[in-house]
Amino acid sequence: MNVFEQVKGLISSQLRIDPSTITLESRLLEDLRADSANVMMLVMDLEQELGVTMEDDALVKLKTVGDVVSYIEANL
Repeated sequence: MNVFEQVKGLISSQLRIDPSTITLESRLLEDLRADSANVMMLVMDLEQELGVTMEDDALVKLKTVGDVVSYIEANL
């Protein structure tokens, strides 16, 4: 399973939305209606599942699903 599919699956289960509606261009806050608590839970889940550490200063720059995927791929 690629990083996008893993991220999409975690977002889908956490936010209880249809995975087919999640694209690389989906904005976490505006399109997927995630709030700051959702984002923090997502980060913790991603760190645990993928074994990557996400730095706090980088988190503020992650606006879309594609941003998250690119960050993870660059830091694996």
